[in-house]
Amino acid sequence: MKHLKKVLFIFLAVAGFTNLNAQNADNPWVIEIGTNAVDFYPTGADWPNTDDGPIKQPRDTDPGFGLDPVTGDAYLGGMFEDFFNAEDHWNTGSVISRVRVGRYLGSGFAIGLAGSFNQIDKIGDYGVDDLSYFGLDFDVRFNILNNGWFNPYLLAGGGYTWLGDYDSGTLNGGLGINFWFNEFIGLNVQTMYKHSFDEEQLLPHFQHALGVNFRFGGKDRDGDGIYDKHDACPDVAGLEAFSGCPDTDMDGIQDSEDACPTVAGLAELNGCPDADGDGIADKDDNCPNLAGTVEHNGCPDADGDGVIDGDDNCPNEAGPAENQGCPWKDADGDGVLDKDDNCPNIVGVAANNGCPEVTPEVQKEITDLARAIYFNTGKYTFTDETKVRLDKISGILSEYTTLNFVVEGHTDSTGSDKINNKLSQERADAVMQALTGMGFPTDKMTAKGYGSNNPIGDNKTNKGRQENRRVEIFQNKD
Repeated sequence: MKHLKKVLFIFLAVAGFTNLNAQNADNPWVIEIGTNAVDFYPTGADWPNTDDGPIKQPRDTDPGFGLDPVTGDAYLGGMFEDFFNAEDHWNTGSVISRVRVGRYLGSGFAIGLAGSFNQIDKIGDYGVDDLSYFGLDFDVRFNILNNGWFNPYLLAGGGYTWLGDYDSGTLNGGLGINFWFNEFIGLNVQTMYKHSFDEEQLLPHFQHALGVNFRFGGKDRDGDGIYDKHDACPDVAGLEAFSGCPDTDMDGIQDSEDACPTVAGLAELNGCPDADGDGIADKDDNCPNLAGTVEHNGCPDADGDGVIDGDDNCPNEAGPAENQGCPWKDADGDGVLDKDDNCPNIVGVAANNGCPEVTPEVQKEITDLARAIYFNTGKYTFTDETKVRLDKISGILSEYTTLNFVVEGHTDSTGSDKINNKLSQERADAVMQALTGMGFPTDKMTAKGYGSNNPIGDNKTNKGRQENRRVEIFQNKD
């Protein structure tokens, strides 16, 4: 009768755990049914010689019997010693001697409550009278892998175990593997170490388990009367005609296939309406109340220039989109359209993007005059005769005030790079300031000193060095 009460208590505890959580079925549940084996040997514990424990150990003090001749304690083996010796040390239960109910929480974690029973007829190498064994254990599992069919896991938890007329709480830890044959059925293999809080009442031991897993889920989450297993839309109430999926606008097209699920529409337009009758659903029609073309997403284009009337500044005169549907103009009549003309109000040439271009002949004249600009030795002040050349250059450039020019200063290799770079920049600046002072636009001219980096003559000869000390002026086409 006492044992019957323990079995009944374990059954009610496991059943209560199931019923307590069965109302929340968003996560999968598991029932494990199988057998278990209990092994007291590979625990590193001694069996104390006491008359107060649950089992009186053998009294034979023969060392060959495994008893300490001083303390009388029985040796049960070191931790994990002879771990797989099932024949000599394992106490096996019946085919069905363990039941566990588990629930997956997410992120690899699951909880469970297991009840088990067994008959103990050996503790290590010592035979004992058959003792009833009952265990009720709570566990937390963490799945190391979750690749579908192969799920190894670690577990930790605690429980309470009855052995004969004695009992004790335990702290548990272990590992196991679930092998899933399909979505619902799998095989479980597990080993768990149960550390007793009171070794005089219960020796620490390992409990191994082998069982079959049965997984199951929810019932009818959306309450539409269609069981979730057969409900194509289990989280949204729907109609039986659409396997549990809804048709909100009642146009005969279920929402999942209805491009406009809240507005009744036409089947040929996937459930969407077409107010202007142009064959384009209103949701895709940029002009739903004006008949248009598919090419322009339902909007009209009266002049056929590819720009819809709403964006066309010249809706009745064809023109490119980049000019808002109007034709391009050529204000200066040089054959270069204003959109491509960098000088739209000055006649130029196409080769220079509509701006006037310095011809090779003019450039040669500028170059000859610029190279004849002389400075006082080691300075950036002009010699007296230089002003005449600057006046001539200014006269030439006055016809090209829409173009950009660069003034380059150069030196020979005499002296350090630092001095030459500084002097060449100062001389280029002096020429630029002189020309802009004569009226050339300041924003159209820049100056750059190159030092001795770009020689045109041999720096080893006087003639070459004289050629290298120069100023150049070019049209800047960058």
